[in-house]
Amino acid sequence: MSRMQAVAARLARPGIAGLRQDAETLTIGWADGRESRFAAIWLFDNRPDGRHGPDGQRLFDVAELPDEVGIASVELTGEGDVAVTFAPNSVATVFSGAWLRDHALDPASRAERRLDKHLWDKGLAANPPTAAYAEVVKGGRALADWLAHIRDYGFALLSGVPAEDGMVCRVVELFGYVRETNYGRLFDVISVEKPNNLAFTGLALGNHTDNPYRDPVPQLQLLHCLQAAEEGGESVVVDGFFAAERLRREAPEAFNLLTRYAVPFRYVEKGAVDLRAAAPLIELDSEGDLRAVRYNNRSAAPFDLPEETVVPFYQAYRRFGRLLHDPAAIVSFRLGAGDLFIVDNQRVLHGRRGFGKGRRHLQGTYADKDGLLSRLRVLEASL
Repeated sequence: MSRMQAVAARLARPGIAGLRQDAETLTIGWADGRESRFAAIWLFDNRPDGRHGPDGQRLFDVAELPDEVGIASVELTGEGDVAVTFAPNSVATVFSGAWLRDHALDPASRAERRLDKHLWDKGLAANPPTAAYAEVVKGGRALADWLAHIRDYGFALLSGVPAEDGMVCRVVELFGYVRETNYGRLFDVISVEKPNNLAFTGLALGNHTDNPYRDPVPQLQLLHCLQAAEEGGESVVVDGFFAAERLRREAPEAFNLLTRYAVPFRYVEKGAVDLRAAAPLIELDSEGDLRAVRYNNRSAAPFDLPEETVVPFYQAYRRFGRLLHDPAAIVSFRLGAGDLFIVDNQRVLHGRRGFGKGRRHLQGTYADKDGLLSRLRVLEASL
């Protein structure tokens, strides 16, 4: 289901067709034929009067919940809501029918809340998610649409950002906060004489996620072009989730290995920095859906694996790496002065072609997704 379909479905929520109960469960039959069951303990924990306002924080701790909670009676109100009286203490409350539908635990309802990710390959190059800074900076629909691109695709472009020092941080301020690191509040990506990091050379950079040696890893990366090289230096992006799902489909045993074992990463600046973290290359959530991808060959430390796992793990690792560099999966574009791109650093890998003629100057910074998603939810609600 697409985001637009899900929004439409929620705006046109079906009403309640009927109620059933026993001592432990409320069962709701919806007008569209769906059926949802709600355990008494879940309802008691989520009763509206137990929160500081409709969307506020809970007023009690789970340790205070009764050992035994039952349902004494239920009634459908004239407004389509559900009045529930709990046993044995006769606590009564009213649940909004729309709220119960939005939080229903049947498989179809839970699936609706896990909206489809917009997986993509090189075909995205024909119509990349793009917006104009002059419109986005006004807020409202233009900003919401651009942020939705980042949420849905893990990647978006922004054109017409003034090619001025520090503007990359100003873009972050449209939706959240800069994540400062040892590289500073922002960092310049230019060629230097004695670089600590290969990013500060004119060499090509393979597709990678940034900073996997941190815990937590920066979730968003922004790069703003102040000056483009005369030749070369094209940026490339690839959807790590697309590659991971392809690996799951084509080589499930390899996929399972990469989700099971943590890979250590390390970054060292002698006498100043020694960053280390370990996590799977492919991370899943509790439902088995993709949660994050980490891939940075330059920063991978020696693997700490059971002896018998080393060879099959390398086979899986190599296969995943090839999928992440498959030309059929890659979108490339040339940044001009004033162009900016943002990637979900837990999903989309980025890299660049080498360059040798002319100066190339990008400024980058990091941010986290919680601020972006919060801003987007507020905008969508107001719109």
